Amino acid sequence: MSLSDPIADMLTRIRNATAARMPVVDIPASGLKREVARVLQEKGFVKKFVIVEDGKQGVIKLLLRYTDGVSAIQGIQRTSRPGLRQYSSVDKLPKVRNGLGYAILSTPQGVMTDAEARKLNVGGEVLCKVW
Repeated sequence: MSLSDPIADMLTRIRNATAARMPVVDIPASGLKREVARVLQEKGFVKKFVIVEDGKQGVIKLLLRYTDGVSAIQGIQRTSRPGLRQYSSVDKLPKVRNGLGYAILSTPQGVMTDAEARKLNVGGEVLCKVW
């Protein structure tokens, strides 16, 4: 089955798993999804992620982080989509929840948060917002 928006599928799987209080969520692997998972781990939204090779494309296993039964991910939202790409220059990067959340961007220097993009003075495609 081919998906028209694999990043939206990844975010929906994470959203559904946190709503069901699942400890682990499995996501079909790709390079961009691995980078998004790396950023989520660096910012403390997930405990860790593991790539499991299955002979095909592989699977990303995300270990979700909970504190007293409350997920670290309070909200996750797709911003740019295949039908309407959202690009942002460095001076117009979005602030998520007044700086309490992160926007994850795909830039020429790799996948990073909005704060890192401001430090490196680079803009790019705003993939999603996490808080």
